[in-house]
Amino acid sequence: MATTTNKQRLVERIFNTLKKNYDPAGAEERPVLEEFVYGLCREGASPGQADQAYRTLTERFFDWNEVRVSSQRELEEVLADLPEPEARAQRLVAFLQEVFETTFSFDLQDLLNKKGGLKAATKHLSRYQAASDFVVSWVTQRSLGGHAIPLDLPTLRVLGRLGLIDGEEGLESVRGSLEHLVPKARAPLFTDLVSTLAGEVCLEDAPNCAGCPLAADCPIGQTADGVAVARTSRVKPR
Repeated sequence: MATTTNKQRLVERIFNTLKKNYDPAGAEERPVLEEFVYGLCREGASPGQADQAYRTLTERFFDWNEVRVSSQRELEEVLADLPEPEARAQRLVAFLQEVFETTFSFDLQDLLNKKGGLKAATKHLSRYQAASDFVVSWVTQRSLGGHAIPLDLPTLRVLGRLGLIDGEEGLESVRGSLEHLVPKARAPLFTDLVSTLAGEVCLEDAPNCAGCPLAADCPIGQTADGVAVARTSRVKPR
């Protein structure tokens, strides 16, 4: 594993190198509920995939209530380009149904003023059946003003191969370490750059190590001329 100083240098390389190769759009501001829905699309997917799925949802359906009462098949068609569209559609409906049953609306902006601050707001979000560690961290980062690094399997795969995280660490430990290395103001960009690399180059079974802009910094990418990829232990999000 890299030392703390080397990790800091590697984080800077991720920013400086990937910004030259990828041009992620600036973080769009969304209300809390909409950001939760986007997070459901974004988990395990690239920014481009999530953007397209979320855009189709908002264009094809009149409002979130129409999404809530739509058939499973309709939603699976909208989410077809995302991993596991069936499970994702089920989570989306479950979330909207739970919000509607408890608030009789589709508005979670009150969480911004919730007594107890950020901790209470994130705890509230985590209680939704459709919530995951990634989605709660995503909303915390994008809508609640907190410092959180959303971690899904593609992100963990990239960071593990680069040696920035240790597969033996627990998820909370990994996140805490990353949040010390990545400043709050740069966290959204870090999240999008790593996810873009995961979706375009650092694939699970057939990574294009030879075409990776971070190959020179990656122990795995330098193995067997950047062709063979070792199956390393991974932190699995819960």
